[in-house]
Amino acid sequence: MKNSLVKGAALLAASVLGFAGLSLTPANAATKTSVTVYESSALSSLNPSTPATNLVTNTDVVYPTGMGFAYYDNGGNLVRNTKFGTYKITKNVTGDFEVTYTIKKGLKWSDGTLITGQDLLLSHILASSDYSLKAGLGDTNVAPKFDSGSYGGPYDSHTTATSVDLSDDNYSVTVKYDSFQPDWAILGPGPSPVHALVALAKGKKALQTVRTNASYKNVFEDAFYAAIDDCGTGADLDQDCQDAKDAAQALLKKIGTKWSTAFNITTVNSSTNPLLLISNGGYKISNCVDNVSCTLTRNALYNDGPAITGNVDTIVYKYGFSEAAAATALNNGEVDVYDGQPTSAIYAQLKGYSGVTTVTTTTMTYEHLDLRVGTSNTWPDQYTNSCPSTYTGPFAGNSQRAKDLRTAFLLTVPRQAIANLEIAQLFDPSSTAQSAVLNSSFLLPANKAYAGLVKSSGISNFIDTTDAQRTANTAKALALVKKYYPSAAAGSNSVDVTMLFRNNARRIGENALIATEAAKAGFNVSRTGNAAWSTQLNCNNYDAHVFAWAPSSVSQTGTNANFQSDGSNNHYGWNDATVDAATHALEGSLTAAQLSATYLAAEKAIYANAWSVPLYQWAGVAAYNSDLKNVKPSPLVPNIVWNYWQWSY
Repeated sequence: MKNSLVKGAALLAASVLGFAGLSLTPANAATKTSVTVYESSALSSLNPSTPATNLVTNTDVVYPTGMGFAYYDNGGNLVRNTKFGTYKITKNVTGDFEVTYTIKKGLKWSDGTLITGQDLLLSHILASSDYSLKAGLGDTNVAPKFDSGSYGGPYDSHTTATSVDLSDDNYSVTVKYDSFQPDWAILGPGPSPVHALVALAKGKKALQTVRTNASYKNVFEDAFYAAIDDCGTGADLDQDCQDAKDAAQALLKKIGTKWSTAFNITTVNSSTNPLLLISNGGYKISNCVDNVSCTLTRNALYNDGPAITGNVDTIVYKYGFSEAAAATALNNGEVDVYDGQPTSAIYAQLKGYSGVTTVTTTTMTYEHLDLRVGTSNTWPDQYTNSCPSTYTGPFAGNSQRAKDLRTAFLLTVPRQAIANLEIAQLFDPSSTAQSAVLNSSFLLPANKAYAGLVKSSGISNFIDTTDAQRTANTAKALALVKKYYPSAAAGSNSVDVTMLFRNNARRIGENALIATEAAKAGFNVSRTGNAAWSTQLNCNNYDAHVFAWAPSSVSQTGTNANFQSDGSNNHYGWNDATVDAATHALEGSLTAAQLSATYLAAEKAIYANAWSVPLYQWAGVAAYNSDLKNVKPSPLVPNIVWNYWQWSY
C-alpha cells in the first residue's frame, strides 16, 4: 500500500539483520534486465504509513509501485509530476487557503481501473483527526480504525472533517486550510486504489471487473461524505440520512481495519490476494519471500510518471544477510546495488572491488538519542500490549529529580567519540580526526541558520569536542546523580538505564561508548540490542533510545511529528507548552528571522527538558555494479531507488 499523503515526517532508519551465509541467485544474467538491491533490513509491511511500519526498507520496496503529484530528485528538489496531474493554490485570503489537485484523465491502475479524484479522498481520512472523530472512526490519540502515522501534523491542525471537496467530474480535489501553509506543496493528497479497499472490506479475494471497480469507487465516495453528514437530532432527525451515515461508518471501519492490517505481509505468491498488489507506479510486486527477498516487475499500464527509459524489467530487493555477505555478493555479481550501513572494514572491501563503483553521498539521515519521560502519546499498537502501561523509570515525569537525571545522562553521552567512530573512522579506522557532531534537532549544518541556532540553543552544555570538556561533562553528570544517590560513583551502578538499540555493528559500537562513559557517573546502561527495536519504540520498558531519522522531504514542519505532544513520532510522552507553541508556529508563514527564532525557542525547551540530543549526520555510502547507469543517490528517502525509471545497463 503506497503512502497516501506526502508529508515531511521522517522514517525510522532500519539496521542490518546480521544473518550470514545466505545463498543468492546471481543477478548477472546474460540479458541483464534485472537489478538486485541489497537492503539492510527485511521487509515488514507493504504499507509503510502506520507507526509500526514506518521503516525505510518498507518505503524503498513500495516506492516503485506508486506515483503521485511530485517526487524529490537527488538534489533534494521537489519535482512536479505533470504526467500524473497538476496542483495549484486556488484561494489565499485570511482564514481560507485552498489548493486544488487535478488528476490527468485516462490514467489507470495496474488492474485497468481508471485513477480518479475519488482515489485521493483516503488521504484526508488518514491525516484528519477531526474526520476520524466525526466519522466514528475513533480518537486518533487512542485507537483509530485507520492506524495512520499522518495524524498530528500541520495538515491535521489546519483542516477539518469537511475540508475536502471532490469536483463534479471526479478528477479534482480541493483542500481547504484555515490559513496559508508554508509546506502546502507537499501536504496534499496522493492516490490509493479505493476500489480495492472496498473490495477487501467486502471479503473479495480476486480482482474485480472494471465496471464493478467503478461502482466501488462510488461506494467509497458516498461513504466518505455520508459518514460525516449532519443528520439532525431528536424531532429534527433525518432517519434516511442517519441510516446512510451508520452504513457508511460501518463500511469505513471495515476498510480501516483492512488498511491497517491486511498489507502487513512479507510473503507474496500465487496465494496472495491480488487486491493487495494493485499499483500505479512503474513496477508492481510479484513475489516476496519472508526475510529473503521481494521482486518487482514492470507494470504494463504505467503511464502516470517519468517514462522508463532503461531496460530494467525486474527489481529484486535482497535482505536477511549480513553487510559482509552483501559486499561479497556485489563483487560476485549476485547483487547490483549495495544500500547498506558499512563498517570501516566493509567500506575498504567495497573500495577494493573492480567493476564496482563506490561513492560517498550526502544524506539527511541523522542519528540521535532520546529519553523517555512518560507513556507514549501515540496510540497503542499490537507490539506494545505486552509492555507496562505506565512508565516508571528513572527519567519519568517533569520533577526536578527527573530532569536532573535526564540531564546527567545526556551529559555523559560521548557525542564526539560517537561521531568520530561513525564518520572519520568509517573511512579510515586509524583516523584521529574530529568529525562533525550534529548540534541541532531541527537544522542540518548546511542550513545558513544552523550556526546561530547552535550558539544560543543550549546544546553547548552537551558539547565534548575536547578531552577537558568530556571530563567536565561527566563530572557534572556525577554531581547531579549524587544529589539523589549520595553513594554514586564511577562503577557504582546506582541508576539502571535500559537502552533500546539495534544489534548491528553501528549501534553496538555506540552503545558501548555510551555505557562506558555513563558508568563513570553511576549509570548502569544495558548492553543487549533488540532485533525488533522499531516495534518497541512505544514500550515503557525502555529509558533511552538510539536510532536514526531518515527524512523523506524538505519541510519547514518536518520535525513537528517528533516533538509535538500529539506528534505521531513522539514515542516518549514528551509534552511541553513552549515546544508545542513553537512547532505549531512553524505551520505558518514566517520571515527568515522569525523562523530562526521559532526553531530556537523549541530547541531551548527541548534541551532544558533534557529530552534528546542529536549525534551526527550520517556519512552516506553507496556501491553498485559499474555497468548499471544512472544510479544517483539522493539525500532523502528513498536514497537509491528514487529514479528507478532511469536505470539502465
